[in-house]
Amino acid sequence: MMMNQERDTTKKKLMARWSLRHELSHSTWSKLHIHSSVQGSNRKLLLLPVTCISAGCRGYGGITISSRPMIPVPFPPPAGDYTILAGDWFKQNHTDLKAILDGGRDLPFPDGLLINGRGSNGYTFNVDQGKTYRFRISNVGLTTSINFRIQGHKMLLVEAEGTHTLQNTYSSLDIHLGQSYSVLVTADQPPENYYIVVSTRFTSQVLTATSILHYSNSPGTFPAPPPGGPTIQINWSLNQARSVRQNLTASGPRPNPQGSYHYGMVNFTRTIRLANSAPVINGKQRYAVNSVSFIPADTPLKIADYFKISGVFSLGSIPDSPTGGGGYLQTSVMAADFRGFAEIVFENSEDTVQSWHIDGHFFFVVGMDGGQWSAASRTSYNLRDGISRSTVQVYPKSWTALYVPLDNVGMWNIRSQNWTRQYLGQQFYLRVYSPVNSWRDEYPIPKNAITSACGRATGRKNRPL
Repeated sequence: MMMNQERDTTKKKLMARWSLRHELSHSTWSKLHIHSSVQGSNRKLLLLPVTCISAGCRGYGGITISSRPMIPVPFPPPAGDYTILAGDWFKQNHTDLKAILDGGRDLPFPDGLLINGRGSNGYTFNVDQGKTYRFRISNVGLTTSINFRIQGHKMLLVEAEGTHTLQNTYSSLDIHLGQSYSVLVTADQPPENYYIVVSTRFTSQVLTATSILHYSNSPGTFPAPPPGGPTIQINWSLNQARSVRQNLTASGPRPNPQGSYHYGMVNFTRTIRLANSAPVINGKQRYAVNSVSFIPADTPLKIADYFKISGVFSLGSIPDSPTGGGGYLQTSVMAADFRGFAEIVFENSEDTVQSWHIDGHFFFVVGMDGGQWSAASRTSYNLRDGISRSTVQVYPKSWTALYVPLDNVGMWNIRSQNWTRQYLGQQFYLRVYSPVNSWRDEYPIPKNAITSACGRATGRKNRPL
C-alpha cells in the first residue's frame, strides 16, 4: 500500500479511530468482500476480536479488498482465489486460557494447528490442471510462527499486507503471528492430490497440519508423504524476510507506482527504540515495553482523550528508549506529532521471536539483523524498496528497524501479536496529535457512538445530530 501524506477516505473509514463492530456469519472463516471506489491494492485484512484473550475462541475472518478496475495489478487474473487462515490451537476454552494468564503463568504449548478452522485433511482446495490460483495466507494463531508450503509446487509471492512485492519464487514461507501474504500457485504437476502443509517454527516440538490440493482430474492418490520444512533455523528465516521487498513499478492504491513515494529520502524527525522484556511483577509473570507493562484504564483511551477526561492516562508514561530498569505497571501512552516521520527500532534481547503490529499505520521495514542496534546500523538500511506492511517480526537477540510516516491522527495501539505477551502487558498506545480540529485529519466521533458504559465518559453527550 502506498504511504503518503494524503490518506484517502476509504482507508480512513477502514482504519477508523472509533470502534467499528462487524458481525460475521456462523462460519468463522467467512469472507467479507469490499470493492473500493477510492482505494484498492487487492489486499486482505484480518478481522479479529481484540478484547482480552477472545481470539482464543477462534473468532476471525478475512476481508478481501479488490483493486479498482482502472488500477493495474501486476499479474494476470487467477483462475481462483482462496483464503487460508492457519494458526495454533488450544483444547482449553478461551476463558480457561484467560484464567491461566490471570494467574501469572504462561500458556501451555499449543495442542495442534488448524487450517480454516479444521484439523489435518479437513479442508480441500480444488484446482484444474494448468491453471493458476491465488492463495491469501494469514497466521491467525495466538503464540506460534508457522511455515507454509505446498507439496511439489512453487509459490510466487505477489503481495504482503497490501503491498505488491517483488515476484520471488519460494518453496515455503515463514509467516509470523498476525502476518499475511498472497502467493500464486500454478497447478503444473501430474494430476494427483498434494498436501498443503503448515508447521510450527522455532519450537522444540514441531506441530503440523495439512489440507489437500486436489486436481480435478486426480484419481485421489498422493505422490508422497507430506514434505518436511524448516524448524529452528533463524538465519534461513532472516534471509527470506530480507528478500521480501516492494515492487517499485507496480501500481499502489492509485495509478502511480508504489515506488513514487521515496521514503528513504525523508528525514526522520524522531527515533523511538522499543525493547521487549519479561519481568515478574507482584509475583506474577508480566511482559513489558521499555520496562512498562500495560494495564487497561477504566475508560477507553480515545474516548477519554476526546472528552478531555483527566486522570485516565498521562502522556509520556512510557519512555521512547529502553531504561534497563525493573518492570512496573502503567497505562502507557506515548505522544507523537501528526505528519512526523519516525524511525522505530524494535530490540529483542530474548530467546523467542517477537511479532509486532502498529495500528492505523503502514510502515517501511528498512532493516533487521542480529545483535544490538546502534546508530551505525543505519548504514545497512534498505532505503529504496523495503516492504511496506503493518506487522513485522523481530528475531531472537536481534533488532528490526522501521520508517513510519505518522499520517493518521488518533490513539493507536502498538502491540505484540503474541496474545500471551499482549494480554500480560506488551503493548502501549501512541497518541498521534494534531492541534487542528479538522475532518480532513480525523473524522468526528460517530453520532451513534454509545458512551453510556465507557467508564468516566458515562453521561457525556456526543456531537449534535
